[in-house]
Amino acid sequence: MWRDVLRGHNGRVTATACLGEAIYAMNVFLVSTAMPSVVRDIGGVRFLAWVNTLYLIAAIVVGAATGFLKQQLGTRRLMLIGAACFAIGSLAAAAAPTMAFVLAGRAMQGAGEGAIAASAYALLAERLPSTLIPKALGAMAIVWALGALVGPLASGVLTELLSWRVALLMNVPLIAAFAALVLRSVPPGSAAQASHRLPVSRLTLLAAGIMLVAIASVAGGFAWPLLAGGAALLVAVVVTDRLATVRLFPRDAFRPATQIGAVLWVALLMPLGQASTAVFLPITVQNLWGYRPVVAGIVVATMALSWSSSALLVTLPRALTPVRCIRVGALLTTLGLAAATLAIPRHTLLPLLAAQVTIGVGFGLGWGFLNQVGAEAAPEAERDLAAALLPTTQNAGYALGAAVAGLIANATGYARELAMGAGHGGIAVFATGSALAALGALASLRLKA
Repeated sequence: MWRDVLRGHNGRVTATACLGEAIYAMNVFLVSTAMPSVVRDIGGVRFLAWVNTLYLIAAIVVGAATGFLKQQLGTRRLMLIGAACFAIGSLAAAAAPTMAFVLAGRAMQGAGEGAIAASAYALLAERLPSTLIPKALGAMAIVWALGALVGPLASGVLTELLSWRVALLMNVPLIAAFAALVLRSVPPGSAAQASHRLPVSRLTLLAAGIMLVAIASVAGGFAWPLLAGGAALLVAVVVTDRLATVRLFPRDAFRPATQIGAVLWVALLMPLGQASTAVFLPITVQNLWGYRPVVAGIVVATMALSWSSSALLVTLPRALTPVRCIRVGALLTTLGLAAATLAIPRHTLLPLLAAQVTIGVGFGLGWGFLNQVGAEAAPEAERDLAAALLPTTQNAGYALGAAVAGLIANATGYARELAMGAGHGGIAVFATGSALAALGALASLRLKA
């Protein structure tokens, strides 16, 4: 029953996880809406994709290390440290005089959010009865979508009426509220002496692999070797982790023939594809189509509203089978990205809004169920690793997708068109995103009902 999830101790735990999820969602979309005004003010359009990539690299590394950090610091202390990092990063980005300062602030935000997001999922597995976890995950999916709706709308209004700097400060009162809720809902506990050392070498390889892909986006003639090198490092992380005594990932992570492997591939590939619109859609609507920031915010919020509406299905058990929802959702997301690819070069707003609705419905229909299926697929001994890995994999998808989209935008001259405010390109950027999402849809067919 929902009242069992929302009242007493269970309610406080669920609320803590949901607020952490909402902060992440709002931050992703409010920043993407504000960035066109940022680059017009302080420059740095070539590094637009890095605004997301550096944030997500930090989030991925910290998220992957969450199991070890929890053991050494305790859940409560880790969440509070994450909140402090996030607040400092938000202040740094809002006060930035150059793009370099924005990137540094975003990296700090990412480190904080990596701790918050992974700890939030692990907190549910740790402190809620297993029978209530699917509903709590459904609540998180709905709150994520609502945060993604409020973020771009509020950011567009604040950027237009006041300043992009004010928009980037939106998260500060929210992160303060999150810290207060952690103090109330998460018991102090005692940090334990870790029985194994933090796998620094694998975490370093993980960060280096994604960073090489990001560098490839602005590396000109060296782009493709760097991209290949980054992919090789990421494969090496997964392979060596399987042989390690203490692992970052569940043993069957990314094995397509297994349930948890298929879940992780879907969780990686769908955001990887959608990152093309997440990064370049707001600046395209403003710089090439001539719309104001609030309109760009509405375009982004259309996807989020569709996401939040369809995410309600996760709260209706047995209405549809989870695996079927994941498959249909992945297909709709792919079709929506393909429709956006056709609409963007034509500067047609209504077809673009329809594409955003389709993308949002696809994510909303499948994402909450994906978390549920992933949590159920992992063995009991690896449930904590799997819970923390799902948001980390999602972040990896967005980071790699942003880097790949940036690489293609720079290689095809689309970034130059955006800086000049004239052009009809972008087909290669958005078509690649659609193709990557299609691979995610194929991966969903490996899931067992």
